[in-house]
Amino acid sequence: MSAVHINDLLGRALPGVAIPADMVDRAAGSRTGAAIFWGPSRKLLIRPPFPLTEQYIAPGGDIEPLRLLLEHDFTIALVLVRLGAFAIGVWQGESLLTSKTGTGLVHGRHRKGGSSQRRFERHREKQVDVFLERVCGHARQQIEPYIRQLDFFVYGGAWTTFATLRNECPFLRQFEERSLPPLLDIVRPRRRVLEAAIADILSSHITEWGPPLPDNMPLFRQKGDTTE
Repeated sequence: MSAVHINDLLGRALPGVAIPADMVDRAAGSRTGAAIFWGPSRKLLIRPPFPLTEQYIAPGGDIEPLRLLLEHDFTIALVLVRLGAFAIGVWQGESLLTSKTGTGLVHGRHRKGGSSQRRFERHREKQVDVFLERVCGHARQQIEPYIRQLDFFVYGGAWTTFATLRNECPFLRQFEERSLPPLLDIVRPRRRVLEAAIADILSSHITEWGPPLPDNMPLFRQKGDTTE
């Protein structure tokens, strides 16, 4: 949704009220939409982990649509990949249904130059191709049994590596319309990283304006929520 559209919605919901400019920018920049709660002393903007599918304006702080979205146990496939390591999993809610982790030999780049460098680079490109072909095969084995129920897909690791994998793996390209924001801070895909990643995927991002929230504030607090 564009900033102009968001300004229009807020203008209708809060006529004559000055809206923080960064609130509109954050909402417009969210790939999953945003929920704004506006009170006399405090304002909250919540960017949920899953897409909001409808526009909704209500007085009195109705949290039900957002609560239903956050409590739903979606089926999510996750592929983490960097050259030489990968981790693949399918989750339903916080339950891991299936997973596969592994490594592959891919040498680092040769920097000395000359014909030996060219031979090395050709050898390295072959290693990359073999590695990504293996990852593609494992992704199909792990994800395909759940493909009918799959709601969302998340990739993580190195963007350039995943982009190459996606180009060479038609099976993964079918999930582009169901992609959630990527996890690009994954240094090395492995089992414990895969298991921890679901907390990030399920997290909402909360930005607040006004006095800080009290510790016992019940609104949407759940494991993994982050506040800015």
